[in-house]
Amino acid sequence: MSNHMADVTIHIDEDTDHSARERIQDALRELPGVMAASSHDERPHLMVVEYDPQRINSRKLLDTVTASGVHAELIGL
Repeated sequence: MSNHMADVTIHIDEDTDHSARERIQDALRELPGVMAASSHDERPHLMVVEYDPQRINSRKLLDTVTASGVHAELIGL
């Protein structure tokens, strides 16, 4: 395992409930190189993903989120 770690915040445009965000987070966590994905009910449009940039890139993370049927963009790069 690499010692490199990065994080990115993803903004989800749609209103999503807790279970929808959990499904998105689960899909992200299944990707090789993703160490964590989290969101909070107080800020439902924001999701933080910690990942190894040597194993996966932020574009793949965003593609995984949008594949769930929501519109989203990377912020805080």
